[in-house]
Amino acid sequence: MPGSISHNHPLRALFAELLQDRLLGTAQFNDIHAARYIADLLVDFCHVDSLYKIRNSRGKALEDVGEMLIASNPVLEGRSFIYEREVRKHIGDYTLFLTGLFPEYVARIHRQKRRLDSFVDYLKAGKESYLVVGAFDQFEFKDEAPLFRRLAEGFELCVFGLNLVKQDLDRLQNASYKQLGAMLS
Repeated sequence: MPGSISHNHPLRALFAELLQDRLLGTAQFNDIHAARYIADLLVDFCHVDSLYKIRNSRGKALEDVGEMLIASNPVLEGRSFIYEREVRKHIGDYTLFLTGLFPEYVARIHRQKRRLDSFVDYLKAGKESYLVVGAFDQFEFKDEAPLFRRLAEGFELCVFGLNLVKQDLDRLQNASYKQLGAMLS
């Protein structure tokens, strides 16, 4: 992807440190591979193109999980089982990201009755999507399938860990603003 964040960027180190502390420590989801995966996910989602990379058959970027679920279904709009896996992986990532870092946004969606997502349980959709991805356990997907099964099993703990990371990021941001304010005074 053009403009992707380098592997040695400080943002990667920050997210990895926060997730290892909060996910492995406080949330007690003892899976270093999952913590690394989620840290990389946070870095990837810094680019809005990654957040909205799933498109329907007409090429429109999908923002609603309900629309993504329709797009993933090989019988409805999906293109293949490999495409179903790709979209389901994104749904798991997207719902984990939003419920973990932006729970107030998810709550607001559920109050907007004109959106398809007002009927979608993000936790259930994310967990179920990771289970689907984990079921692809053959050939090139064999080695990473167990990670997605573990992410599905611990989805709520991962959300909790990300909620804690959000609080840490808010504290860090406030500290930086205070430091800048003190320098400018």
